[in-house]
Amino acid sequence: MKPLIGVTTSEVRAGTQVSPTPQGEPPRREMALGLTYLRAIESAGGLPVVIPPLDLEAVEPLLERFSGLCLSGGPDLDPASYRERRHPELGPVEPELDRFELELARRADARALPILAICRGQQVLNVARGGTLHQHLPDRPGTTIEHRQSAPGDQPTHSVEISAGSRLARLVSRRKARVNSFHHQAVDRLGLGLRAVAWSPDGVIEGVEAPAREFLVGVQWHAEILVARRDNAALFEGLVEAAIRHGGANARVRAA
Repeated sequence: MKPLIGVTTSEVRAGTQVSPTPQGEPPRREMALGLTYLRAIESAGGLPVVIPPLDLEAVEPLLERFSGLCLSGGPDLDPASYRERRHPELGPVEPELDRFELELARRADARALPILAICRGQQVLNVARGGTLHQHLPDRPGTTIEHRQSAPGDQPTHSVEISAGSRLARLVSRRKARVNSFHHQAVDRLGLGLRAVAWSPDGVIEGVEAPAREFLVGVQWHAEILVARRDNAALFEGLVEAAIRHGGANARVRAA
């Protein structure tokens, strides 16, 4: 059976941000997620299920049903979640979304659920493990790359160096890759048990993983837009394969 893979919502939009449809229902608060995430997981052999921000009591019942989790991209994290003051360049934040996704990440991690974290998702994963973020990369000493590209998302704009022997290197079958870049925040202090495994030429952390876990991988770039490239498709295939193993192990435990 294809494993169910939960995918977090990229953002929540207020009614004032939504264009009304003629003869349609009035604008209201809604969630949004790019279909590219769902297509990437589906193509890799998984069944994606979009997770809206719900009450925290819903987290455990949700995770009972999933064999894997994809933490998606989206808005800036509220720095209150890692006990720092807001930077003047901080973008719009969704504290309600943050609370739900951080709790979801922590509990999925505690269950050893396979996790692939993308862009904001990598930042959520890092904060969930007690790490912090650079709030505005142009203010970070040594930043020389434009980390928010103007080129289309399917066009890589800079390289990353990947650590030899890392799970990420094994997944993508290379030590160097070309990636896209749509962020102004990034991992600063690493969360507990996480290891940096990929960097841009100016030293920004572009990939993390937990060596103690079978599959817990984060990338700062938007791999879901680059799945036409074999190395990026491999990330989603790795998630689905790990989810199949996890689901099988859970079934054996329940049977026992």
